[in-house]
Amino acid sequence: MKPFFSVLLITTALFAASHAGDIAVYWGQSDGEGSLSDACSTKNYAFAIISFLCVFGNGQTPVLNLAGHCDPSSGGCTGLSDDIHSSQSKKVLLSIGGGAGSYLLTSQHDARQVADYIFNNYLGGHSSSRPLGNAVLDGVDFDIEGGSPDHYDDLAKYLSSYTKQGKKVHLTAAPQCPYPDAWVGKALDTGLFDYVWVQFYNNPPCQFSEKRPRNLEDAWNQWTKGIQAKQFFLGLPAAPDAAGSGFIPTHELTSQVLPVLKGSSNYGGVMLWSRYYDIKTGYSRAIRSSV
Repeated sequence: MKPFFSVLLITTALFAASHAGDIAVYWGQSDGEGSLSDACSTKNYAFAIISFLCVFGNGQTPVLNLAGHCDPSSGGCTGLSDDIHSSQSKKVLLSIGGGAGSYLLTSQHDARQVADYIFNNYLGGHSSSRPLGNAVLDGVDFDIEGGSPDHYDDLAKYLSSYTKQGKKVHLTAAPQCPYPDAWVGKALDTGLFDYVWVQFYNNPPCQFSEKRPRNLEDAWNQWTKGIQAKQFFLGLPAAPDAAGSGFIPTHELTSQVLPVLKGSSNYGGVMLWSRYYDIKTGYSRAIRSSV
């Protein structure tokens, strides 16, 4: 039998190596997910990601699509400003891109123009037509899933530079789990991103499966060791029908997956797609104490 002191040292070391995390959730793509303030008031989430600014760059007029919540083009989303203000004990971010957008950065100058637009319309700048009203968001999420990978590194540098004007501009990204990411890999190489929620779904070679549980762990290690970021999050669908593949039942997540990932010094928590599916399953509530 080991002396009690040795057991205590081992237990303390294990506890020190494990990190309590947070939950991030995407909101904005279903009118059945309730309001933004409803999401934040659950206290399950530390990050609410408004999605998506789905059209930008290449001379296009930027378009915010919030599905059935409101119509930004008619000024119908300015009322969200109150929701954002009431939610900012959390971090509220604007996600750009998405799986069905029309976006492309054609040059460094184009990236500068997009950065200026985002700063003046969603962050700490000034515009007469701010789609979400006068609320100042906490940062920008890069969910780039198509087009070209070029100049997102420039966009990240320009957005990050606005921190010098006052409020910190947090940068986050949602790369696919195959490493390195085909779309935001260059941007992530800048080392400017605070939080990276890697999408471990719709990507069988690196997502979790009972037959090959090491797939996810190996990919996680590539990400957390290969990219400089403050914290990394495990991106998951909140319901079986929220993605084509990659759903992990809550009991498997809390007993098999999270205990391994929490040993990483830059472990941040779990990202969920999306608030709508989380309402259906109660996924965040079920895992919250284990994240």
